[in-house]
Amino acid sequence: MKHTLNYIVLSAICFFLTDGLCSQTIPKEELIFLTSEWKGERFDDGRPKLPDEILERAKKIGIDDAWTVLENQGYTNQFEGNWKMLHDDVPVVGRALTALFMPSRPDVEKSIKERGISSQGRKGNTNSWPIEELTQGDVYVADSFGKIDAGTLMGATLATSIFSKSGNGVVFNGSARDLESISQIEGFNAFVRDFHPSFLEGEVLMGLNTPIRIGGAMVLPGDLVLAKREGVLFIPAHLAEQVVGTAEFVALKDVFGFEMVKSNQYTTGEIDSQWAEKIKKDFVKWLEKHPELGKMTSEQVDNILSKRTW
Repeated sequence: MKHTLNYIVLSAICFFLTDGLCSQTIPKEELIFLTSEWKGERFDDGRPKLPDEILERAKKIGIDDAWTVLENQGYTNQFEGNWKMLHDDVPVVGRALTALFMPSRPDVEKSIKERGISSQGRKGNTNSWPIEELTQGDVYVADSFGKIDAGTLMGATLATSIFSKSGNGVVFNGSARDLESISQIEGFNAFVRDFHPSFLEGEVLMGLNTPIRIGGAMVLPGDLVLAKREGVLFIPAHLAEQVVGTAEFVALKDVFGFEMVKSNQYTTGEIDSQWAEKIKKDFVKWLEKHPELGKMTSEQVDNILSKRTW
């Protein structure tokens, strides 16, 4: 309870009283504390910086396999479904840059905008401010409390800016406008609650690079975002490599298993249970014959299988 109160106080101090540039609403030390399991590189503001290689590999894994790994690790509040999207065949994968929007009130919005203009050099409405912080590989993830009418966090101009800065799409617990135009941005996708022709009104940015809630999921800055047709999975940064590696193995195991069963080398029961040593060795040999699928050592196979709960 004491730590929670300290967090609220520090957030308020940073957001309302700071005169210098403040790109997030919680201190860097607090963000590092909340993501303390992550031991790798970080951005200057403390956000975990997942390697580009992990992001590229994550684009090819199945969301179902990744979800299973998280579920078995006790992370049961990381998935959210029921989205509308521009394209159902363009995944959105990258590092979460989070934004929290709330219903506006004149005094608060006036103070936020005045500070943004005078001491931070901000321009435009506050929904454009998170876009200024985007880097390549980021995914703009925003909670605008599910607002549809007048809750459009972007149109064609902002969508173009987002894609040029991040090379990625967005996940909005809110809406977007200009559906016809933004659907023509090649490689761009948006997971939103709905599309609406209205302009954004009556909400204000209250948190940037801060923990947010997207439906039933908690999202922290730097989480690995995996958004596909089934929905959106938010993978904690410190588990990203394990989740991706295990999901890759499951996909390879399935291909190998299908082949072994069809050729009558093993039964489905042998493939779907804990593997005997002979199956492990045959799997490694099979991979050697299919270098285009990747490479794994016997030790790596043993390590993954030792944690098998799927």
